[in-house]
Amino acid sequence: MNSTVTCEMHVRLILSSETSLPVPASLRYDTADPYAVHAAFHTGGEDTVDWVFARESLAEGLHRPAGIGDVQVWPSRSHGLDVVCIALTGAEGEALLHAPAKALEAFLKRTDAAVEPGAEHDHLDVDQELSRFLAES
Repeated sequence: MNSTVTCEMHVRLILSSETSLPVPASLRYDTADPYAVHAAFHTGGEDTVDWVFARESLAEGLHRPAGIGDVQVWPSRSHGLDVVCIALTGAEGEALLHAPAKALEAFLKRTDAAVEPGAEHDHLDVDQELSRFLAES
C-alpha cells in the first residue's frame, strides 16, 4: 500500500548577499516513487516551479555537500540559523534557496519511517515503472 508524506515550509530565495524573498514550498514524498522528493515552490498566485530531488541527496545535504548536475545541496548557517542551501540550475536560469534545516530534517525522518533508507527497491513496482518509461519514449 502506498502512502504519502507531505510538508509545508517557507524557504528563502537568495537574490544577493543582502536580499532574499520568502517562498512557500510544498514537499511531497510518495512511497510509490521511493527515491524521490517532489517539491513545488509557490512563486505567486497559482504559479509553481516544480522540482524532483533525490531523497538521498537532500538527507546527505543536511551534513555535507551533495548532489550532482542541476541540483547541489549543502549545510550552512544564515542569520544564526542552520539552513540547507539548495542550488538549482535549469534552462530558465539558476536559483539559490535556503531551507530551514530542522524542518527539512523532520520531513526526511518522516520519509524514513515510511521507507527505510536502503529499502527503496522493495517499494518499486518495476512493471509500472517500465510501462511509464516506454509510454514517455
